Amino acid sequence: MGQRHHHCCVYLGEALARYGFGNDHPFGPMRHHVFEQAFRNKTLDKKVDILPPKSVDQSVIELFHSHDYVEKVKQLSKAGTGFLDNGDTPAFKGMFEAASSVVGSVCDAIDRIVNNEYKHAFIPIAGLHHARRDVAAGFCVFNDCGVAIEYLRHKHRIQHIAYIDIDAHHGDGVFYSFEADPDLIFADIHEDGRFLYPGTGAKTETGKGEAKATKLNIPMLPESGDKDFFRVWESVEKFLLAHDVDFIILQCGADSIKGDPITHMAFSEKAHAHAAARLSVLANKMCRGRVLAVGGGGYNHVNIARAWTAVVESLADVSAI
Repeated sequence: MGQRHHHCCVYLGEALARYGFGNDHPFGPMRHHVFEQAFRNKTLDKKVDILPPKSVDQSVIELFHSHDYVEKVKQLSKAGTGFLDNGDTPAFKGMFEAASSVVGSVCDAIDRIVNNEYKHAFIPIAGLHHARRDVAAGFCVFNDCGVAIEYLRHKHRIQHIAYIDIDAHHGDGVFYSFEADPDLIFADIHEDGRFLYPGTGAKTETGKGEAKATKLNIPMLPESGDKDFFRVWESVEKFLLAHDVDFIILQCGADSIKGDPITHMAFSEKAHAHAAARLSVLANKMCRGRVLAVGGGGYNHVNIARAWTAVVESLADVSAI
């Protein structure tokens, strides 16, 4: 891979690109390539290091997911037919290996960030935030965000983690898995669940028991734009600064940008650039600069290219400071 010169790395490669459900599905196979092409066209490959996808042991996936569920994924992956849920997430041949590469790349990025090799990392095909511990949901086979949280704790003994999500869909798989966990600081700006899957993430959902007031859900009306985003973003920063945080995960789904075919939000890529830049600045103050960004949703290819290159640009520029 040559000598490393940059503070930010991006994971690209066929093993990640293979995570997709066919050309007729919103989460199709071209999302990785569309991002990579825009990334190279903007010469961002000169500002960050490019790393290959990594796989991972099943035991790491099972830090978050139940053994029975992982075994079910393996079986359906071999068969290549059927559904993992009620119809959103079809099985495909090689699904287990593709989903393992998503998780493996996320864990590899965590290792490198914690070991001070990089301050920031971005993984385009990741941020699969709907899967629960024992079931798939919403195009998500393994919840790499959930695994990341457990991996940080089990391998690196990093307990206090912030998870920030600006995907149009509420990050329900992360939220409900850690709803009673006071050490996971959770902030999620999403389209109001009255109008969009998964129908969760009300303002009143602030955590349970000891974790009360460690979760911030900000539902937005359809057609909310940048002005609305910047207004509520201030409360996210204030919320974060009120807690101890040792590592930041950003799920930056591009489906909150205007023109997505399955959502109704109207942000531009400026929202995503701002979130990445501000979290990088806050991370420098709070947690040695550690930010892991994951692509999440997004089903308009132009928007994917714009949003994720804007995120990488922010991570590369701020990490150089």
